[in-house]
Amino acid sequence: MTEQPKLRLGTRQSPLAMAQAREARERLCTAHGWPETAVELVPVRASGDKVQDRPLAEIGGKALWTKELDEWIVERRIDAAVHSMKDVETVRPANLVIAAVLPRADVRDVLVGAAGVAQIPRAARVGTSAPRRAAQVLHRRPDCEVVMFRGNVATRLAKLAAGEADVTLLAAAGLARLGEHAIGTPLDTEEWLPAPAQGAIGIECRAGDETTRALMAAVDDAPSRATVTAERALLAALGATCHSPVAAHSTLRRDRIVLRAALFSPDGAERVDGERSFPVGDLRGPAELAADLLARASSGIAAHFGKAPEG
Repeated sequence: MTEQPKLRLGTRQSPLAMAQAREARERLCTAHGWPETAVELVPVRASGDKVQDRPLAEIGGKALWTKELDEWIVERRIDAAVHSMKDVETVRPANLVIAAVLPRADVRDVLVGAAGVAQIPRAARVGTSAPRRAAQVLHRRPDCEVVMFRGNVATRLAKLAAGEADVTLLAAAGLARLGEHAIGTPLDTEEWLPAPAQGAIGIECRAGDETTRALMAAVDDAPSRATVTAERALLAALGATCHSPVAAHSTLRRDRIVLRAALFSPDGAERVDGERSFPVGDLRGPAELAADLLARASSGIAAHFGKAPEG
């Protein structure tokens, strides 16, 4: 008789989401000494995967990546869900909790189609649907044109190969998790800030499910949780939505976090930068950085922040 799985992990159906879920399963099984069959992966089709011809911000924002998985957790059809933390809304339902953040992977963006931002051909078409990437490239290269690119990694690379754009930008962590280590040029975080929480995988469950929370504690990586928490706290304090062009990167130095961030106008013409250092777990630091950035932001930037947090 086949043993029942000890844990049902929900995941989106995209190849990258499935790769992230397999990583979560492997870490859980290793931590607990389980066979692979102890964790069942349950694919759930997310709303965000169903509509690929419009920017995410136009069709409901980040909630389209989490809505169905949230419902399945609450209905107890799954015990937990695996998320890419950069795609999770800043404010989550009170009955759910991020029970684990796995060791964070490479946070950088990768430029595909050119050896660097300065090497992008003049007047090139840059394929992206991310407001941050669009604004950041236009800030550096106002001669370029941004064209809308949505879809999973393979879809975007196929669009690039078909000539729908000259270059595109992808997350290094996603490429690595798909085994695509040799594609493109990673962009140094000193010159090009990534998305808040990029490269981090989170596992979410019901807040009241003490059994599952205890199992997840074994794979929770404290340094990764610290940096992700700081970056998400910055987003919350900024009142950022999926329309907001914001980039951030944090580094852990002993018991302190150094958080750097930049806000842009959508056309990239305006930018404001800032940095704060604060103790791990101190959410006042991100809030103070957010207040400083917004105080110095032009109206063209500030108009895209200060909204009610996404939830």
